[in-house]
Order: sequence, then C-alpha cells, then structure tokens
Amino acid sequence: MQHEVMEMLNPGQDGIYVDATIGLGGHAEEILKVIGSEGRLIGIDRDDDALKLTEKRLSDKRVILKRGSFSDMKSLLYADGFTEVDGILFDLGLSMLQLKDAGRGFSFLSDKRLDMRMDKGQKLSAWDVANRYPEPVLERIIREFGEERLSRKIARTIIQIRQKKPIDTCSELSRIVEGVYGGRGRTHPATRTFQALRIEVNKELEQIREGLEAALQLLKKGGRLCVIAYHSLEDRIVKTFMVYASKQDLLKIITKKPRQPSSEEMRLNPSSRSAKLRAAEK
Repeated sequence: MQHEVMEMLNPGQDGIYVDATIGLGGHAEEILKVIGSEGRLIGIDRDDDALKLTEKRLSDKRVILKRGSFSDMKSLLYADGFTEVDGILFDLGLSMLQLKDAGRGFSFLSDKRLDMRMDKGQKLSAWDVANRYPEPVLERIIREFGEERLSRKIARTIIQIRQKKPIDTCSELSRIVEGVYGGRGRTHPATRTFQALRIEVNKELEQIREGLEAALQLLKKGGRLCVIAYHSLEDRIVKTFMVYASKQDLLKIITKKPRQPSSEEMRLNPSSRSAKLRAAEK
C-alpha cells in the first residue's frame, strides 16, 4: 500500500519521520525520495536481521536505525535528541522476511522448532507457550488472540499430546490443529492458533497500545499518524485509539473508513488482502 501510505502520511521537505516497523525498508525508501537533503527518517525494528538488511539497502546519511520496540519509541528518539516529529508510520504484522525464514518458527509449514520471537534476544518463545502454559490460559489465548471457535478442543488436544512428548516443531503443532479440524480448508486450520501464539509471545497488542500513545505525544501539531493493521484485533485497537483521541480534540481522523489495497495489489500480493490503513492528524 505504498501509494496509499504516501498519500495519507504526506511527507514534506526537511521533515522528520518515523517508520516504527521499518522491516526491509520498503516504505522508508519511498519517504526518503521526498523529504529532501535535510529530512530525517528514524527506523525502528525489534528484528536484528531486518535492520542489518535495511542498513545495506538504504545506506543513507538521513536514516537513523534503532533496534527496539515501537512501544519504547519516545526513549529511542529522545536518545538522539528528537522530541517531536512530522509523521509516524506503523505497518503492523509479520514481515515476509520472518515468515520465509523457516528457522524463525513462524510458519506452520516449517519443520523447525516453535519460536515466533520477533526479538531473538527475548526468552519466551512459542515452544514455551505450547508446552508450559496451563490449559485454561492456553485456551483463552487461542480464543481471544486467534478468535478461534475451536479453542477449547485445540487447547485440550495440545495438553494431551504434550503429556506424552513435547511439541517441538511448527509442523507438529500444525498437524495437531489440522487433526482437530479433521482436514484442511481453503485457509489452513492452524492459521488462527499460530496467530494467537505469535501475539502472546511478542505481546503485540500491548505493544500497539503503548506505541500509539507514544506516537501521539511525539507528533507535532499537523503531524500525521498512519497505521496498517492486518487482522481485526489490531485494527480494533487502532480505531478505538483514534476515535478516543479525536473526541479529546487530540487527533483529526483523515480516513473515515480504512483504506484497503487495490484489487491489482491484492492480485499481485495476496498477503495484502486483509490490510487496513487508518490515518489521523495531530
């Protein structure tokens, strides 16, 4: 959604912009084209691998890369003397770099160890959630974070199997969920369970709330906040935050309805089909 992001973010000459989930730098690259020689782009990511690749890709003195979570955005920016910015972009969800790296344990097709950590330095992994969480907690996570209608049966089956042997790999967990469903449909039956574990491991929903609060404080008057969400839990948090802030006269909502990818983009990039872009101005 590069075109839609640039339209909503509306970056200007010599402005200071934050790509709070810089990933491989696709959106950042577009922003750099229009902010002039005195502009600055601060890119934040929890993933060391992504930051290393992005550093090589952009190789630009206007770019400042920071390793960390966007929930810590204020302290990350303050450390370099930035107290206010002209625009902030969040592109939430899983990057293709993480999904395609089988060793990161995000994909239900992988035979690698269950992991799903965006920050490889943290201790909690999906293996811990699947093998150590008690059944009521596991069921709640799958139900709430995965919006999974068979959460109780999936949690109970996981517990039964792990009592005999640990559930070590992504494909093992995937087969367990597939067995509960009795086969595959158009969407893989493990999709919602994997989403739930990933959200729990990375504390994604808490991070979003804290990141949005930090963004609101960092934006200049007239600065813009843009957020791309990929599932209903993320989008609900973003919408609620923007509506509340608008009622407090802190934000003016630009997108009365979220912008979505064009049919052409969805055809070329099927993973974008669930994306929703919301934007507001300080």
